[in-house]
Amino acid sequence: MKRITIDPITRLEGHGKIEIFLDEEGEVKNTHFVIPELRGFEVFCVGRPAEEMPRITNRICGVCPEAHHMAATKALDDLYHVEPPSAAKKLRELFYMAFYVTDHTTHFYALGGPDFVVGPDAPKYERNVLGVIAKVGLEIGSQVIACRKRNHEVIKMLGGRHIHPVAGLPGGWAKAMTKEERDEIEKIARENVEFAKFSIQIVNDVVLSNQAYVDMILSDAYTQPIYYMGLVDENNHVNFYDGEVRVVDPDGNEFCKYAPHEYTEHIAEHVEPWSYLKYPFLKKVGWKGFVPGKESGMYCATPLSRLNAADGIATPLAQAEYERFYETLGGKPVHHTLATHWARVIELLYAAERMLELVQDPEITDPNVRTIPTDTPTEGVGVVEAPRGTLTHHYVTDERGILTKVNLVVGTTNNYAPITLSIKKAASALIHKGTVITDGLLNKVEMAFRSYDPCFSCATHSLPGQMPLEVVVRDAEGNVVERLSQYI
Repeated sequence: MKRITIDPITRLEGHGKIEIFLDEEGEVKNTHFVIPELRGFEVFCVGRPAEEMPRITNRICGVCPEAHHMAATKALDDLYHVEPPSAAKKLRELFYMAFYVTDHTTHFYALGGPDFVVGPDAPKYERNVLGVIAKVGLEIGSQVIACRKRNHEVIKMLGGRHIHPVAGLPGGWAKAMTKEERDEIEKIARENVEFAKFSIQIVNDVVLSNQAYVDMILSDAYTQPIYYMGLVDENNHVNFYDGEVRVVDPDGNEFCKYAPHEYTEHIAEHVEPWSYLKYPFLKKVGWKGFVPGKESGMYCATPLSRLNAADGIATPLAQAEYERFYETLGGKPVHHTLATHWARVIELLYAAERMLELVQDPEITDPNVRTIPTDTPTEGVGVVEAPRGTLTHHYVTDERGILTKVNLVVGTTNNYAPITLSIKKAASALIHKGTVITDGLLNKVEMAFRSYDPCFSCATHSLPGQMPLEVVVRDAEGNVVERLSQYI
């Protein structure tokens, strides 16, 4: 059996490789999406004081520390049985919207965007942010950099640091916002709305106006009916910070809706021997393997999933784009995974609009931003929507607040099974007997996972297997002197 290996895969957070196995006829027999790294956060957090978790877990990843900081902080609220003041909740969400703007900007322009702006078949050395700038112009590149810079200033202003924030506390937030800070953030929020509208126009001009790209998005190679998950408010509108988790089936009908502390009643996790990532699935359906459709227990949690799981978006400009999205793509739900990039830019617009709403709220400068916990800690669950999917932090402590159990279901972990299936489907559609394997073709296989914006640094936390390791000792001429290995 012939094997094609893509190692390393590119434009993602973390490490991974794709193994494609061909039969004797040259058709795709199977694929493995392998994550070889292990972080172990769930294990080494046990034994530590729970109040350290917002500062510890945001070290999982330098790309989305704000998501882990927020989920951990909300888990502490639940753990200590304390309700934060209204102003604290609004400050948290304002901080979180600034983070969403920076993160979605990064993926669209630097990670996913090059496949469309530069082209999927372009030379690999051009498929990056520099290639995007060369294609669309230095001025647009400057706008992207300026957007990230100003929002990182908001993150520092509210969260205490540009990276790895420290402001989240059980029962609230460490610092109230001054009127001077409010005025500065309002100006930034207005700039964000204009930048998001500009990014929507990029999607229109570069992607939707190119029939070849539209055909690729709608092709069977990148189409996968599945269950979809997302956090929603009381009106079933998209919400990143708070609400209930809603799951819809491949027909778009509500399958379940649950509060964060009920997640174990609905979600279980499966493991396979070739990877350190877990495969979450819907308990009421069960793990049926890597198959799509209503009979499969797999579900997806991405920007596309959040739009599919919701009935709308609570801000006007994003709602208009939400409606145009489904009108253009044939109605709800949309199963075209490459459309996730468009959904991501719609979410960018929502985050910018919501940021402006929050900073204009009169309560946002209220100095009452903390309720001091007084109850004995027990067990807590915190859920937010990370850019890559629904993020769940679950902590159990003794009466002193020392952690005895930690479970993290990370955004990318939700998506591991559908990513695996998407890769196999794309490879099967693109590789046949006699196909010449080119760099551009393999990049199109990679595009199947890249739309999910996976972060494997975040997602590998448990110990389901053994850590493969190889050490090669060479002499001064480069000759192998000794080779030591385990589990290889």
